Amino acid sequence: MSNENDAYRITEIPANFPAEDLVLKSAMQFFKDELLSYLGITEEPVTMGPTEFVHLEAKQLYEDFNFIKPDRSWIHLEFESDGIREEDLRRFRSYEAVTSFIRRADITTYVICSSTVKEIRFELNTGYNTYRIIPVRLKDRDSDELFAGLFKKQKQGVKPNRADLVPLLLATLMSGNTDQKERIILANRLITESGTLSESDMVRMQAVLYTLANKFLSKDDLNQVKEALFMTPLGQMLVNDGIEKGMEMGMEKGIKKGIEKGASALISACQEVGLTYDSTRKKLIEKLEVDASTASRYMEEFWSVLSKQ
Repeated sequence: MSNENDAYRITEIPANFPAEDLVLKSAMQFFKDELLSYLGITEEPVTMGPTEFVHLEAKQLYEDFNFIKPDRSWIHLEFESDGIREEDLRRFRSYEAVTSFIRRADITTYVICSSTVKEIRFELNTGYNTYRIIPVRLKDRDSDELFAGLFKKQKQGVKPNRADLVPLLLATLMSGNTDQKERIILANRLITESGTLSESDMVRMQAVLYTLANKFLSKDDLNQVKEALFMTPLGQMLVNDGIEKGMEMGMEKGIKKGIEKGASALISACQEVGLTYDSTRKKLIEKLEVDASTASRYMEEFWSVLSKQ
């Protein structure tokens, strides 16, 4: 018998999931203006550029993020959770060379580094040339100061704007004395209580926090974060999704179980309560809140047995 709370369980993310890269890409996609400004990248992009190119040897080159500026030059972003090695610099250089050749564009590469390494390697001597990237070290930023500033605004009755709140997505990757669990819970609290974010922005930001929680927290700490997220728009969305999937699985199992017991029992039950195809399908849609196509699929399977009797 399955646990009655299964529908409320939020799926945990595998340990080898590239969480930092993916959540930073997601955050950059939706909050680029605020994040670029916060990270000290003052160049203004017009649009996002492609991040996948095919080398002459048919080798696919996957870049983390590209922005195209008004002068058609590019801002290339890479996210690194470890120190930057010579191998990494050669890889970034190859990205630039191929992209520049194909797109005929000048490119500047910024590497957003979340590692604890204090001295980040940023240049590579290659024969007569020297290749350089611009490193942005997240550990140089203090999450405690970020939280203190936002709570001060809150105490003064000043509502934080989106640019104030977006850096919270990076709080777990910064330095600071507050532990990771508390950073995520505090960030969620500030986002939820801000009163200035749209629900879509709130859900996206909480999704980033939850993904990072899966990466950094122990099982017990993660459970506390789940409780904090439960009553948020993200939590309710996940719960509703879980209920819907649980209902669908339950109904499918019920249909199969009924068919196994025999069509005669199903016919008797239908006749007893006066069910018809149309009325049953309508009840599925209206009362159980499944969509029309799902209801039809259930009824086709269900009624195909009855019609043979």
